[in-house]
Order: sequence, then C-alpha cells, then structure tokens
Amino acid sequence: MAKQSLFEKYGGFSTVSKIVLDFYDVLLDSDDVGPFFDDIDMARLIDHQTKFIASLLGGPASYTDEQLHRLHERLNLENSHFDEVVETLSDTLKKHSFSADDVAAVRDALEQRRSAIVSNNVD
Repeated sequence: MAKQSLFEKYGGFSTVSKIVLDFYDVLLDSDDVGPFFDDIDMARLIDHQTKFIASLLGGPASYTDEQLHRLHERLNLENSHFDEVVETLSDTLKKHSFSADDVAAVRDALEQRRSAIVSNNVD
C-alpha cells in the first residue's frame, strides 16, 4: 500500500483552502511582507497559493523552480521575507492540527524552493 501524502492525510483541498485563507490573514497584516500584496488580485493569488501549498503536501499540483522564479523575481524578495513566510505557514499548519513532524516536512519542502523564490540574498 502506498504511503498516504500529507495532502490526503489532512483532508485535501478543503483543508488547504482554509490554511491559505488563515495564512493570508496573518501575512496581509505584516509590516514587512504585507506590502507585497498591495495591488494584487488576491482571488487569483489564493488560487495559486492553494495549489502551491497542496504541492508541498504531496498533492496533485506542482510548480517548477523556473515557474517559481518567474513568479517572484520582480518582487526582489529577501531571505528575511522568506523566513517570515515559512514561520507564518508553520504556525498556520500547527493551528490546523498538523503534527510537529508534518510541519517540519512542509518546512523542508518549502526550504528546498528558497533559491527559486528569493532573488535578493541579502538581509
């Protein structure tokens, strides 16, 4: 029997959608990261982020490093921005009853994509 993905374990897109909404409730209030979302079509972004987080959980969607780079390069994101996003996502997953090991697995999956997302490696 194949190992169950975190996406399946935690309820699929229904749960991921709730996670993404809670995630943005926090990020939009951030003084450091919030301004990146000014003048952004949030409905479209939430759709993309839902697919991206689903992919981090082993779900059906996927993004290549090239796609992630293209989507983020104009933002000039720094490591500190990425770190805040990782922490916010981790806290949100804990709020949705993810185990510590599963949160760590998602953090690792996101960390593997840092170089594709962060374009300005200074803090």
